Amino acid sequence: MTWIIKACKNLTLVLVLFAFLAIASCDGTDTREQVDDTVKELTGKKKLDQMDQMKKDINKATQQQAERFKKSKESAGEK
Repeated sequence: MTWIIKACKNLTLVLVLFAFLAIASCDGTDTREQVDDTVKELTGKKKLDQMDQMKKDINKATQQQAERFKKSKESAGEK
């Protein structure tokens, strides 16, 4: 009976070691980036980031257009 207990203790230690190695090796692989990218796409974060970038681009274009209009108005007023 004691040999079963000793075997289970050793087996548990080996299983924990293998589980740790499996978990530790998954974080550094190239597929991790693909998984993160897929998760972002499924949760909609990619679309939100794209929409935020579009808003920034539109605001920047609007500001540039307002500056151009202001400059053209000033140059027309000088003549």
